[in-house]
Amino acid sequence: MGVLYYSTRGDKQAYTASQAILQGLAKDGGLFVPDALPKLDKTMEELSAMDYKEVAYEVMKQFLTDYTKEELKTCIKNAYNDRFDTPAIAPTVKKAGAYYLELFHGPTIAFKDMALSILPHLMVTAAKKNNCDKEIVILTATSGDTGKAAMAGFADVPGTRIVVFYPKGGVSAVQEKQMVTQKGKNVKVVGIHGNFDDAQSRVKALFGDKELEKELAEGGFQFSSANSINIGRLVPQVAYYAYAYANLLRDGELKDGELLNVVVPTGNFGNILAAYYAKNMGVPIGKLICASNDNKVLFDFFRSGSYDRNREFILTTSPSMDILISSNLERLIYRIAGDDSAVNAELMASLSKNGKYTITEEMAERLGDFYGNYANEDETAAQIKSVYESDGYVMDTHTAVASAVYEKYKAETGDTTKTLIASTASPYKFARSVMSAIDSKYENGEDFALIDELCRISGVKIPAAVEEIRSAAVLHNTVVDRDEMKQTVLEFLGL
Repeated sequence: MGVLYYSTRGDKQAYTASQAILQGLAKDGGLFVPDALPKLDKTMEELSAMDYKEVAYEVMKQFLTDYTKEELKTCIKNAYNDRFDTPAIAPTVKKAGAYYLELFHGPTIAFKDMALSILPHLMVTAAKKNNCDKEIVILTATSGDTGKAAMAGFADVPGTRIVVFYPKGGVSAVQEKQMVTQKGKNVKVVGIHGNFDDAQSRVKALFGDKELEKELAEGGFQFSSANSINIGRLVPQVAYYAYAYANLLRDGELKDGELLNVVVPTGNFGNILAAYYAKNMGVPIGKLICASNDNKVLFDFFRSGSYDRNREFILTTSPSMDILISSNLERLIYRIAGDDSAVNAELMASLSKNGKYTITEEMAERLGDFYGNYANEDETAAQIKSVYESDGYVMDTHTAVASAVYEKYKAETGDTTKTLIASTASPYKFARSVMSAIDSKYENGEDFALIDELCRISGVKIPAAVEEIRSAAVLHNTVVDRDEMKQTVLEFLGL
């Protein structure tokens, strides 16, 4: 029997992987989870002799069991190609006493490319497998990176359209320019007056709007998601943790079976959940270190067992983590509740109604794999400067949050286990914040002048993703209130 998927909130219907990917979000508002976390059938030693595509296949075949070998390999081949600027796809570099897993070598220079390069291929294949006769409308909220990566993946893909909502004023200049210059007849980019949580909550509400679903169906459309709530986003992310471990084993940095801690800068909880899945598949991962910025709702959760989003929303220099409702945490809550959808549904209802919930002591005991901490703005900037001065290595603000939290973890625990830090974005995406951290003289520089200076001091070539927006025309300038999001979607679809 292959792996089947169920909702975290109680819908008893079983879905194949392709059906879950096509639907995106469960009908009851829950997230799709596998009926059991599968195990790798290859050793780490065997994986160490493989390239990225081969490792990705070995990981993903365990989750996406209704895809044929040919279908899955074709999706992987079409995703991880020369749109990435290195054949390694996700190289690991040793700097400042840790291993940095560089997940930003794709077409939009952020880790979202690792999954969103393959999701369109998985989804189009799923539509064919399930005889889908409707046009798929990808509806997505972004805190900065998902939007561009999703649009880059879905632009002009037959049988799809994509609408991306982002918080106007809540993303970096480069992030916004990347989105509003996106080409594609099937693409719509919309700024909203509000923050990411506002956008994400409204998108989820649109998924649950039964009248809207009927109207879409009559017009020949159906919604799906490119956010990490889609299991087709999460599964490809598991692969790069297996690949990183295998590479370190190949290079003699690890002994076979030696534990490797992993630090992940965390907002929506998908990237660190992928590491947790990798650990459960058999990758020898030790501690999962969850790094937050000033929006430290996850730090407080891991310390207290209470999740409470009732707090000030803080705009930081690591905007992709400016999130107070970490959607993918629900998948972990479901698991530590013993796969009890009723318990999970009750907690999620409390979050929706009261903005908070508290897990039981028994559930908290099952969080032993995790450690949470946070870095404030000053600590983040100081870490960028420190690592640059010690190693000549320039990291972006999100990676710096993780790096700073790693230093706190070592100081607090004395744990000297070798550690992998997920480097989630190119410093070029946040050049102003990065350069200002290195030297205050850069604080008032023009954006592209700072990019040129970053190139000079880092010795790293300016990515094509940045060069191409330097003079690109703005194609999307729509900004709406939160309450206008539904109407905006309908107008784009001509309904």
